[in-house]
Amino acid sequence: MSEKLILVVDDDPDLVEAVSMKLEAKGYRVEKAYDGVEAMDKIKEEKPAVVILDVMMPRKNGWEVCEEIKNSKELKDIAVVLLTAVADSVKTTSYTHHDGKTTLADDYVPKPIDLDELMEIVGDHCS
Repeated sequence: MSEKLILVVDDDPDLVEAVSMKLEAKGYRVEKAYDGVEAMDKIKEEKPAVVILDVMMPRKNGWEVCEEIKNSKELKDIAVVLLTAVADSVKTTSYTHHDGKTTLADDYVPKPIDLDELMEIVGDHCS
């Protein structure tokens, strides 16, 4: 089983817990964060293999966190999977436009989340 670290970031504690339990059952180590500022602190400390990142969050949204990761020389190789209700038409693209910015997420999962689909995507980025 994998020992890769996955960071789950969402301001919905129930969603964080459900995703975390599924990841742990698959053998991943899991860290949790509940807003974008806390997420960036953990990303800089832990350098996870994958960040599962909600778009709409307090203090710093998912678009901003993704941009910060992908524009950082030290962090840019971390895979970012955005969770969003607005991206179901761009699930397999490597970017989308939001407020005129290009976001370089590695993947998208629409809400409500299909946990099996999310596990497949995480597995693809951890192989």
